[in-house]
Amino acid sequence: QLQLVESGGGLVQPGGSLRLSCAASGFTSDDYAIGWFRQAPGKEREGVSCISSSGGTTKYADSVKGRFTVSRDNAKNTVTLQMNSLKPEDTAVYYCAAERLPLNYYCSSDLEYDYWGQGTQVTVSS
Repeated sequence: QLQLVESGGGLVQPGGSLRLSCAASGFTSDDYAIGWFRQAPGKEREGVSCISSSGGTTKYADSVKGRFTVSRDNAKNTVTLQMNSLKPEDTAVYYCAAERLPLNYYCSSDLEYDYWGQGTQVTVSS
């Protein structure tokens, strides 16, 4: 069974950067679209970004466009979310999720993701 392990969360000041990693184990992530989500206290879960299994398609929520970048290294079964120019509004628990998809060029935050990481806390505060 595919397992996802997240790392890289922490406390940063506004304007700072963090890099989150999502490592897949059990079997290769080559055939899986990967989504990043976040949930702040009292808020609904929000799709942040996604990347297709090939890495050729990426999408971003309007709130993070121009600041966040998602990438993947399928040889290492790792997906990275680089977060720059962080704002207090970015404070949330961040999750990565995986869904097997025969369309290697496609991803969407609306997919029904079957596999989820444990979540990692990101806090942006002065």
